[in-house]
Amino acid sequence: MAFVPFDDRDGWIWFDGEFVPWREAKTHVLTHGLHYGSSVFEGERMYGGEIFKLTAHSQRLKRSAELLDFEIPYSVAEIDAACKETCARNGLIDCYIRPVAYLGAEQLSVSARNSKVHLAIAAWEWPSYFDPEVKKKGIALEWAKWRRPDPSTAPSTAKAAGLYMICTMSKTAAEKRGYADALMLDWRGYVAEATGANVFFVKDGALHTPRVDHILDGITRQTVIEMAQARGTEVVVRDILPEELAGFSECFLTGSAAEVTPVGQVGDYRFTPGELSLGLMDDYGKLVRGQL
Repeated sequence: MAFVPFDDRDGWIWFDGEFVPWREAKTHVLTHGLHYGSSVFEGERMYGGEIFKLTAHSQRLKRSAELLDFEIPYSVAEIDAACKETCARNGLIDCYIRPVAYLGAEQLSVSARNSKVHLAIAAWEWPSYFDPEVKKKGIALEWAKWRRPDPSTAPSTAKAAGLYMICTMSKTAAEKRGYADALMLDWRGYVAEATGANVFFVKDGALHTPRVDHILDGITRQTVIEMAQARGTEVVVRDILPEELAGFSECFLTGSAAEVTPVGQVGDYRFTPGELSLGLMDDYGKLVRGQL
């Protein structure tokens, strides 16, 4: 597929309560969110005209902003409606939706008490986060150089733009070396997450996944846990040391963009996508399309 710059596309973007032509949806270069990371966002998918877990995403967007000490001037219901309107205005029924809230250019200093809170929502077609053919076999991950921060140093449970800088660096470095993504440790040395997705492992028929008191509790993660438990699968939420990967048979990632993606490799550790990871991948695909 040909590369198309995101600032040079046809369509409409919902911007502070009204629709703006895609190419005209711009911010000033002195926007506070650009300089100081005062920005939060969501990633959502629409399947067949329905945005999966839309309200949960809008609630998390509001909560993330509160954790950064600013308030989005729209209710959850208004954000829900704006997301639906954006998809409809662009004629989309299967797409990815990106709401983003940030502090504007009224005040450029570490303090931002006089900065206005802006909200924009864009939507575009995005069939798969990872190459579909590679995904079937299990993608390859490397270990990230950077670690997720101590929650006492950052609002680590918020979906805040600034927290993704080390994710950008880690994923870019991984792709340069031929990997699809990177797996990150937390500040203590335990397995945390991939650069934009939660991680699960399989051992003796049970799912094992890291605790999320210091990382994002993904909406897809929550959904997959519910699906696994409904299948009678035990789900163990705990701290996982990297060397424990030698004892796991399967591995997969979850996220609104990644959906359920089997993993075939993390560094020197190898996995074979099996009944549990492939079954949950298929079940998730049916669930989001109203077939389950």
